[in-house]
Amino acid sequence: MLFEKSIKTPIGLMNALASDDGICLFDFPYRKMMPQIRQRVLRAFEVEPVIEEHPLFNELEEQLLAYFNGTLREFDLPLQFIGTEFQQRVWQALQSIPFGQTRSYKQQSIFLGNERAIRAVAKANGENCLAILVPCHRVIGEDGALTGYAGGLRNKQWLLQHELKWSGKAMQQRLFE
Repeated sequence: MLFEKSIKTPIGLMNALASDDGICLFDFPYRKMMPQIRQRVLRAFEVEPVIEEHPLFNELEEQLLAYFNGTLREFDLPLQFIGTEFQQRVWQALQSIPFGQTRSYKQQSIFLGNERAIRAVAKANGENCLAILVPCHRVIGEDGALTGYAGGLRNKQWLLQHELKWSGKAMQQRLFE
């Protein structure tokens, strides 16, 4: 079975889908690509979701609360990646970017072993359907510009500022100011 729930966050309402094996979608419902991404997930399960509580939603909400309160830096939830092998590699690599830090798309491509795959990495980031949990918001342009966030650049900026505020790095910066 596949379960569905809408969850309120400080940056807006988000949709969640979960199976007994993990969270398979957590994203902004207004995304331009949401219909295609949702279809990709539903095709993988060959079932329509039911709007019903699931224990994973409780875990998700608890961890989100801790994240937004600044006490959780790394999510520990079972996730189900629904995508190509390359997309899954990109999404797993996103999880290696530490809380409060960023990487450029080029750095992410190099990390994945192919510096010339910048556009493919950016496209896979855009098809990530586990927003915040798989932190694609931590990937920025090589010049430091905030680019390419399907949840909106305002939300990307908010998330990055939130993480900087709660990271030890931000504390050190405040001590020396």
